[in-house]
Amino acid sequence: MASDRQREKGATSNPLARRLAAKRLAARAVLYLEALAPRLLPVLLLVAAFLALTWFGYFRHAPLWLHVATLAAFAIGFVVLLARLRGISWPSVDSADRMLEARNALTHQAIRVQDDRPAVGDAFGEALWREHQARMARMIGALRTGTPEPDIARHDRHALRAVPLLLVAIAFAFSYSNRGGLLADVVSFQAPAEAAPDMRIDAWVTPPAHTARAPVFLTGNAQGQPAEVAEGGIRIPQFSDLTVRVTGGSGNETVGYQVAGENAVTAIRPDAEKPKDGTAPTATVGSARTMHYKILKDGTLSVDGRSWTFAVIPDRVPEIAFDGIPKTTVASALEISFIARDDYGLQEAHAEIVPVDQPKDARPLYPLPEYRLDLPRRAAREAKGTTSRNLSEHPLSGKRVKITLVARDAAGQEGRSQPVEIVLPAKNFFEPLAAAVAEERQVFALDARQLPLAITLNEALTIRPEETIPNLTHFLLIQSAGARMRLARSEDQMRDTADYLWEIALGIEDGNLSLADRRLRDAQKALSEALERNASEEEIARLMKELRDAMQAYMEELARQAAKNGQQQNAQQQGRILRQQDLQRMMDQIENLARSGARDQAQQMLSELQRMMNNLQAGRPQQGQGQQNDAMRQQMDKLGELVLKQQKLMEETFKLDQALRDRMERGDPMPGEEDEAQPGDDGANPQPSDRMTADQLRDALKKLREQQDGLGKQLGELEQALKGMGMEPGEGFGQAGREMKDAGKALGEGEGEAAVGSQGRALEALRQGAQNMMNQMQAMGQGQGQGMPQAGRNGRDPLGRERNAEGGNSEAGGNRVPEEIDIQRAREILDEIRRRLGTGGSPALERDYLERLLGIR
Repeated sequence: MASDRQREKGATSNPLARRLAAKRLAARAVLYLEALAPRLLPVLLLVAAFLALTWFGYFRHAPLWLHVATLAAFAIGFVVLLARLRGISWPSVDSADRMLEARNALTHQAIRVQDDRPAVGDAFGEALWREHQARMARMIGALRTGTPEPDIARHDRHALRAVPLLLVAIAFAFSYSNRGGLLADVVSFQAPAEAAPDMRIDAWVTPPAHTARAPVFLTGNAQGQPAEVAEGGIRIPQFSDLTVRVTGGSGNETVGYQVAGENAVTAIRPDAEKPKDGTAPTATVGSARTMHYKILKDGTLSVDGRSWTFAVIPDRVPEIAFDGIPKTTVASALEISFIARDDYGLQEAHAEIVPVDQPKDARPLYPLPEYRLDLPRRAAREAKGTTSRNLSEHPLSGKRVKITLVARDAAGQEGRSQPVEIVLPAKNFFEPLAAAVAEERQVFALDARQLPLAITLNEALTIRPEETIPNLTHFLLIQSAGARMRLARSEDQMRDTADYLWEIALGIEDGNLSLADRRLRDAQKALSEALERNASEEEIARLMKELRDAMQAYMEELARQAAKNGQQQNAQQQGRILRQQDLQRMMDQIENLARSGARDQAQQMLSELQRMMNNLQAGRPQQGQGQQNDAMRQQMDKLGELVLKQQKLMEETFKLDQALRDRMERGDPMPGEEDEAQPGDDGANPQPSDRMTADQLRDALKKLREQQDGLGKQLGELEQALKGMGMEPGEGFGQAGREMKDAGKALGEGEGEAAVGSQGRALEALRQGAQNMMNQMQAMGQGQGQGMPQAGRNGRDPLGRERNAEGGNSEAGGNRVPEEIDIQRAREILDEIRRRLGTGGSPALERDYLERLLGIR
């Protein structure tokens, strides 16, 4: 047999020898690792035990002598175990060959025979030996060394090696606790101080509720930092509440907040330990201490050596402004339109009304009038609305006042508008005696020092009562009011007397109508306050019943007053504006919304009801306006019919153009089918059919030009009629006429897509022109002391929309709560639109149209 060195020298003689040499080296390495592993395992287990002991905090809390003794014991054991590794020798080539032959299942010593030499040196023996080697070489093939198999279980039959491994895993997890140890403790030979109580720190930031942001936890992970940290620190809204809870510890842990740019640090004290007399709080060892702090500016929080930096998102002050000059309604109510915005949401808005010319030393008996603005939606970031309140009962009515709008957000910040000076609307008294009584009341209600002057005015009224006060009841009431003024000593008594005089003035002017009006306004106010504070359903139901009864009494008294004043025809016209069944339906919707939990929508609809009642014409009849109003109504009815015809024509054009596109994609029908596919009878609008050819569809489009030109002619006649009534048609009508002309030209050329686009723009221009005309009518009606004439059918405007209390459409000035049938119909339409978009086979024109309907574009 050849020696190992001879075999290695001959390894380069042929490729087989080189491959065998590489495999033998790998096999010898595997054999060496198998011999090394059983002796190296104790060393690794000793290291694991050392790490477990360190992470459990042993070296942090052990005395100095025990610390040193333990390190020495581990060092000796480590050296002894390393010394056992010296007895391991490098495996021989024969051992590697035997391992390869055993693992690859080779017989007849197929590997070792490649290096052997025959004992007999004749030629025949040499040839026979080479043939044997060649046959063994063919058996070798690809050799596999495999992985080391140290057979640890044979040396550790009871698997005690798992104990140190389990301890080191548990110790590693324990090292992240407050009492866990660190590897640095091994070389820290300091005597252990008294063991401080275990301490846990929990800190989090709670943003204000109105921001709708989730709390930010500061101590929820291993690094002690929140998941989302901005470049300048943790971004949190202004006025966020910081909470720090320290459990255990010595009680002397420092918690402070340092505002950016300031050197001073604000100490945050526990809630239960804040000093009330200036003395320092007493630290409580081991107890839980909770500290709160409201973050207003950027800064850094430090808690017992740990710190967090905050970047505060400012909470801007709300903005509010007038949306036009405040107006006076028909019923002498003050109507204010406003726009407001806030970064997180508006909570409350009101109008601050202060007198302009009142003496500084005056003693008013009544506080300043309250005027709460109705926000369209609670906590809305942007609000645009109109509020109507009747303040004619306040003594300041008829006086010059300064009005400032004030908006408040959830953080308590207030934003103010630029002030506007107006004359506060006052009730119009047509009876001179009623106006005189109201003047008495206003004189001393604005300044209690003027009570003697009011008594003098009262006495002047009764100088010749047989001529000035024909009604004996009114005379007795005025006399009793004079006696009350003479006997009044306190402000409460004078205030009661002022209320008494106001009731006398209303009774002289309107009789029971004023009392019914006051009862109605009180019922509306009570219901509004109940909705705002989320009252119970029982209370809402009771207040709704009171509102219904007050509304019924007011409408009956209004009808009697109109009949008494010879206003039957005008009352019939008002019935077209505001019918009893409309009011009943509106109150039903308010009650249903309140019961279903939609208090914001109920509050908004109640505000609309108040506006309607404040704009209701309840005065004496006006002459000379009936014929003009009727003429305006007729023209607006014609405009409404024109809009409906244009919309219907656009739908027919769209259907024909769609059918034409489908036909061109699929191809024309067979020649034998052309005679059967007719567009329709003469005089009727052509309807698309699956059996119509492309040429027939184009002819059908061209036939629509006559209708389009007819609509353009009707629009021109309508413009001339409006000009003859003193109205100026706006740019919308001119734009609509041009678009109608372009649509007719496109229809004449059979271009349906271009025609549909022009017709859509014409419709939009018609709507703008109609809105302009309605605004002009409203201005003319208010200038003449009447509401705007109601055009259209069934109380709707020419566009088919329900009107609001001012005569405007509900889409422009307010929100209309849909009925159940409207909701169901809208849902069906939306489902059909989404289905058509989801098919994916619609032309580009139809897709654009449907996307505009859904608001996608």
